[in-house]
Order: sequence, then C-alpha cells, then structure tokens
Amino acid sequence: MLLAPFSYVTNAGTIAITSYSGPGGGVFVPSTINGVPVTSIGNEAFFGNTDLTSITIPGSVTSIGADAFEDCLNLTSVTISNGVTSIGADAFATCTSLTSVTIPASVTSIGEGAFAVCSRLTNVTIASGVTNIGADAFWLCTSLASVTIPGSVTGLGAFAFDDCLSLTGVIFTGNAPSVGQAVFIYDTDAIVYYLPGATGWSNTFAGLTATAIDPLIRTNDGSFGLRNHQFGFNIAGTPNIPIVVEACTNLANPIWTPLTNVTLTNGLFYFSEPFQPSTPARYYRISSP
Repeated sequence: MLLAPFSYVTNAGTIAITSYSGPGGGVFVPSTINGVPVTSIGNEAFFGNTDLTSITIPGSVTSIGADAFEDCLNLTSVTISNGVTSIGADAFATCTSLTSVTIPASVTSIGEGAFAVCSRLTNVTIASGVTNIGADAFWLCTSLASVTIPGSVTGLGAFAFDDCLSLTGVIFTGNAPSVGQAVFIYDTDAIVYYLPGATGWSNTFAGLTATAIDPLIRTNDGSFGLRNHQFGFNIAGTPNIPIVVEACTNLANPIWTPLTNVTLTNGLFYFSEPFQPSTPARYYRISSP
C-alpha cells in the first residue's frame, strides 16, 4: 500500500515502512497511518537515498531493519526516539555525513555494522539498556574521538571499533564485558577507562592500555569557593576523560541537574557558575556521561 510518500505493509495490526519516495530533506516517520501504529522500518526502506538530510523515528517504532538507511550519504542528523529496541545490521552504514548519534535507553542491541564507515561521526552516546554491540558496529568511524560504553553492555562483537583512527578514550561504566576478535585493532592512540570498583579489569583490555577513572573535586587547593560572585572548584583526574558536573538543592530528595559536559584536558578543569544566594543549599557531584 502507499500513503505518499511512504510505502508500507500491514501485519497483525501494525505497520512496517518498506520504502520512501518523497522529496527528502528532513523526514519524520509517522507514528500511525490510518490509526494503525507504525512499529518498524523495514530492510532497505531508505537505502541509498541521497536526498535525505535528517530523519526522526518515533517511539512507536521498535525495530530499525537491516540496511534501512545505508548509503544515505547526505544524512546529517538522526533522532531515534525511546521505544526502539533494535538497530539492524548495517542500518546506518556509510552515512558519511552523520556527525553524532544518541542511542536511547530502550535499545538493547546494536547490529553488525550498524554505523560502519560513518566517517564523520565524532560523537556517540549509548544509553544504559544496550547489552550487545555487534561486530563491525563502528568499523572505520575514523573521526570518532571518544565513546562511553554503559554498564548494561555485556558483549562487544569482533572488530566493533576497528580502524577508529581518531579514538583516544573509551569509557566503560560497568564491569568488563566479553569481547570478540580485534575489537580495537588499529586504534593505536586509544586508552580504556573504567570506574573504580568495577570487576574484570586489569591494566590492559582488548589490546589497549586500561586505567581506572579517578576524577575528584578538589576542596583544599585554594580553588574551592566564592570568587567575584562565582562559585567554583577544580576537578582533577585522569587526563582526557569526559565527565559531567551535576547539581541539586535537596539531598533528601535529590534531582540532579546536568550543568556541563567537560573533558579533563591535561587532567584538570576549573568549573564555576554564578552564585545563587536565593538557594538555601546547593550540592555538586561529578559523573560519567
């Protein structure tokens, strides 16, 4: 069936998008068609569409099929809503204009080669929920500088980050996962960082040097406190690790608000924000992104 510009099939009260014939540009996949929920984007549905510049996938969609957006050479922006659980093999492979991607917490698996050869991809955010990163998932992402692997991940497929030539830091927030063959091969400048207290780690991991993350808010070096109506402090730790500075106003019922994402260039960063005299108390912490 066709509801311009989408072709689709209906099965058991759900819809799978099978192809797209519109003008391209920024495309929003509908969450329903004629009242029926759109739950999947089929294999090769947008394959090779060079007119596509951005895509927004709604929360009704649970699966993105194999090769669904492969070779969409001008795709610069992807929004994957919470609800998607699987990203198929080569789903976004060779999307060479894509610069960043956020994997929501609903996703449990990233398929083989899902973002392979995304040569301009510099930033990947993987929410806690993903348990497996498939073989070749980020192969030849030559601009990728750092990536944070959540504690939910239990396995990394073979060659998952092969030839990520700009990769300098891989942050793991949980225990050491199982790894396939040559996960980080040719990533000669990369260092693995893990959290103190996590298990399964040693001074090497999958061929890379591994070291514990040890960021600390310094309270006794003269930087901590109020200066020129700004409250600030130094954060020191392992060089080049990414961290988030967060704040809350009530430790009994804490709601932590992210204030800034920073990288500890040379192992030190000075954080400050305007003093807030109307706030009875303000607490700070640092965490991994």
